[in-house]
Amino acid sequence: MFGNYLIGLREGLEASLVVCILVAYLVKTDRRAALRPVWLGVGVAVALSLSFGAALQFGSQELTFKAQEALGGSLSILSVGLVTWMVFWMRRTARHLKAELQGKLDAAIAMGTGALVVTAFMAVGREGLETALFVWTAVQASSDGTPRPLIGVALGLLTAVLLGWLFYRGALKINLSKFFTWTGGMLVVVAAGVLAYGFHDLQEAEFLPGLHDQAFDISGAVPPDSWYGTLLKGVFNFQPDPTVVQVVVWLLYLVPTLAFFLLPGRVAPSRAVPKEPKPHDSQVTASAVRSSGSRGGGSGGAGDDADRLHDGARRAGEHPVRREG
Repeated sequence: MFGNYLIGLREGLEASLVVCILVAYLVKTDRRAALRPVWLGVGVAVALSLSFGAALQFGSQELTFKAQEALGGSLSILSVGLVTWMVFWMRRTARHLKAELQGKLDAAIAMGTGALVVTAFMAVGREGLETALFVWTAVQASSDGTPRPLIGVALGLLTAVLLGWLFYRGALKINLSKFFTWTGGMLVVVAAGVLAYGFHDLQEAEFLPGLHDQAFDISGAVPPDSWYGTLLKGVFNFQPDPTVVQVVVWLLYLVPTLAFFLLPGRVAPSRAVPKEPKPHDSQVTASAVRSSGSRGGGSGGAGDDADRLHDGARRAGEHPVRREG
C-alpha cells in the first residue's frame, strides 16, 4: 500500500504543481479571464487520464489469460521507461519549471482561448497519462485481491492535491528539488519491482523462457500472507520465489539507475558574460582609434569606429568624443 501511496503522491504532486503555477501566474498578472480555459484544459486532461485507466482495467478483462499477461508485461516495461525518464527530467528541470510554464502561458494568451486550453491540457495531460499507466501496472503487480493498492493510490493523490493547494496559498514551503530527488529515488526502487513483475508476466505469457527457473525460494521464511511479506510486497513488489530472469532484470535496472540518479548534479562551467558598457567605457582615446584604423589599412575604419563612439556617448548621456585631426 505504501508503494502505491508513494506513486499517487509523487505523480499527483507534479500535476498539482503545474496547475498551481498556471493559476497563480494568471492571478498575479491580473488575467483572471484566462482561468476558465485553463481549468477547462485541466478538466479534459483529468477526464482523459481516468478514461485511459478505466480502458486498461476493463479492456484487459476481456482478453485471454496469456493475452492479459502479455499486455500487462508490455505495459509494465513501457510505464517503467516513461517513469524513469520523467524522474530524471524532473530532477534536472525542477528549478526552471516555473519559468518554462509561464513562458508557454504567455505565448498561449497571445494566441487566444483555444491555445490556453491546449497548453493546460498538454501540461497536465502528459502527467495524467503517465500516472494512469504506471498506477495501473503497479496495482497489477502488487494486487493481493484487496482494494488496498487502489486505496493507497487514492490517498496519495488526495495528499498531492492538498499539498498543491497549500503551496498555492503560501502556507507550505519546502525544497522541491530535494523532495523530488528523494521521492524519485524511492520511485526508482518501486519501478524496479514493477519491471521485474512485468518480465514475469511475459514469462507466463510464454514470450520469455525460464518461468520455472527460480533464483531462490524463501517462502518459508517470508510467507506471502504474513504481515511483513505483505509489507514487502506492497512497498517493493517483493516476491519470495522470483525467477532468475526477474532477479537479473531487477539488478540490471535498479543498481545503475539509482546510482546515476543519486549522483550529485554537475554544474556546467560558467562562461564569462560580457559586461554592459558603462558611460566611461565610451571615452576611448583617439590614439586607440588611430591605431585600429592603421591596422585596418585606411582611415575609413577609424572613421567608422569614431562614429560608433559618438553614438555610444550620446546614448550614455555624455558629450561626444572629440575627434582629433
